[in-house]
Amino acid sequence: MIRFVLPLLLFAAPALAQDRVPSHCIALADAGVPVHRVAFSDPVAEGEVRIRYLDHASFALRTPQGKVLVTDYTGFIGGGETVPDVVTMNNSHGTHWTANPDPRVPHVLQGWAADGSPAEHHLDLGEVLVRNVPTDVMNRGFLREDGNSIFIFEVAGLCIGHLGHLHHIPDAAQFAAIGRLDVLMVPVDGGYTLDLPSMMAVVRRLRSSVVLPMHWFSGASLEVFLAEMAGEFEVVEPELSQIDLSLSRLPKRATIIVLQPELLP
Repeated sequence: MIRFVLPLLLFAAPALAQDRVPSHCIALADAGVPVHRVAFSDPVAEGEVRIRYLDHASFALRTPQGKVLVTDYTGFIGGGETVPDVVTMNNSHGTHWTANPDPRVPHVLQGWAADGSPAEHHLDLGEVLVRNVPTDVMNRGFLREDGNSIFIFEVAGLCIGHLGHLHHIPDAAQFAAIGRLDVLMVPVDGGYTLDLPSMMAVVRRLRSSVVLPMHWFSGASLEVFLAEMAGEFEVVEPELSQIDLSLSRLPKRATIIVLQPELLP
């Protein structure tokens, strides 16, 4: 397995007039990946997004205006008084959602609809847009149509996608709806979601600049995933729980970054 050490860089892009930098989900820039050691609550530079791997399939995103978005929210993100502005819950499974979210969270987005129809989200908060692409779930041989959502966050010109509890390779229409993802959060458990060969095919199809593995439990399936993908992607293990990314400093070569899970202090 190839391992690289990332330089500790901080890049600040010029402030733009509009609240949200237009993303290019449907079309990328070169450079390196900025990674530096700061507290999650520290200010985020204009044109950047902070991404922290919390646990399991849960990530926290922080924007330059201080908005906090949490994926696969289970009701607990760590200590402190951080209250997310948006939480997404991809799948109605105990490790991916909660029936009792913090009542202070203004936007709680479920990846499935109670009546079995596809969930539809298009939440525009000015600085950030959150949307979803429904997919099916197979549970003990039972197909639950539209039981999962791939959530996509458009902020600072970046498209950040979380595959959720993906159980099948998306079809052409779903790939088209997803569009171009700069950052991809991908489950690599090898069985609870898609098998590894199929999941790797999805990663190759999306060809995101930055891939963040999640849902890897003991790490055995993660090692297989990294070994298989190392010939096509750079593999970086910075021994950090979070990174700051900007559109102008995405890696020149597609890169898998292994973040270590750590709840907010």
